[in-house]
Amino acid sequence: MDIAALAGGVGASKLLLGLIRIMDPRELTVIVNTGDDIVLDGLSISPDLDIVTYTLAEVVNPETGWGFRDETFRALEQLAVYRGPQWFHLGDRDLATHIHRTAMLRAGKRLSEVANSIREALGVPSTILPMTDQPVPTMIHTSQGRLHFQEYLVERQAEPNIQAISFEGIAGARPAPGVLEALEGARGIVICPSNPLISIGPILAIAGVRETLQRRRSCVVAVCPIVGGKSLKGPSDRMLAQLGHDPSAVGVARMYQDICGTMVIDPVDATQRPAIEELGIDVIVHPTIMRNLEDKELVARRILQFTASEKAGAAR
Repeated sequence: MDIAALAGGVGASKLLLGLIRIMDPRELTVIVNTGDDIVLDGLSISPDLDIVTYTLAEVVNPETGWGFRDETFRALEQLAVYRGPQWFHLGDRDLATHIHRTAMLRAGKRLSEVANSIREALGVPSTILPMTDQPVPTMIHTSQGRLHFQEYLVERQAEPNIQAISFEGIAGARPAPGVLEALEGARGIVICPSNPLISIGPILAIAGVRETLQRRRSCVVAVCPIVGGKSLKGPSDRMLAQLGHDPSAVGVARMYQDICGTMVIDPVDATQRPAIEELGIDVIVHPTIMRNLEDKELVARRILQFTASEKAGAAR
């Protein structure tokens, strides 16, 4: 039962962990947003790739959803002696990942090769692919100027009002090896509960991805990241509203209307089901708030039931 998943960071990883616990993890391919990638202190950092990999390796910090469990920050503390407080917190073992990635990239390796080497070293059996091997930084155009997404989210705490979002270099970006093949060959395609603007949006903007999902729409199931008008993780609701989108399950459905045949929404939003179905999207009402491992497995199990259904099978 090959499953391909489009994923951002923390929110997506909760669902992905549930999936690998109830299916053969070797049959899961995760296509990860790299618009969040940034170079700091000369190091190439890929936050979403690392969150997904650490989570599937079951070494992630469960309290933050990012970084390593039981991490230390001695290097960051010493760096603060030289430069003052650092706004991007990198633990010591996390730094090792970034040093390794930077060295491989400088040696001429592709980001997808680096991601695979980290995956293998941490013992993750699932396939993890960056959306592209080319740098495509997400830029947030705000009332305080043009900011890299990490500057907007971490340094400015998502406070500036957003006027527009752009993906720098997107016109020349191509899917990383294996991305389109995974989407074409998967029994089911999952859009994880990630921010549709800055986590899923960059993936869909890569050449060929949206077109492939449009052809396979009946196989695509999205888990809504908005519950009761609020984001499950991060500033998704605020970002959607500032850019003129409806921060609701219906609003997300409109954004995915051409690529998604089925959407999972929380019971809190059950009254929105008719409006979503009017868009031509089938609706599964199921709890989507994943507080513990049991919750994650239950959402994952419902998704696998869909991928095994006649409706999903009709598109294959």
